Amino acid sequence: MQYFFFNAKSGFSVDMTCEGCSNEVSQVLNKVGEVEFDTDLFNKKVCINSEHSMDLLLETVGKTGKAVPFFDPK
Repeated sequence: MQYFFFNAKSGFSVDMTCEGCSNEVSQVLNKVGEVEFDTDLFNKKVCINSEHSMDLLLETVGKTGKAVPFFDPK
């Protein structure tokens, strides 16, 4: 579950099909630092709690090469 600016949450649907996809998302988010996140492989969602902008988070998760539309995690 992900959120944007100042400890806000941002949510993304990520086209994850296996544990490897989930691990790849985790790796790119861990490189950004200062993020807390949960990946839900079954529902293909990633939720992030971070002070980083949503644009940065979207760009970061997009580095996996997976389709990453935004969703409202609330």
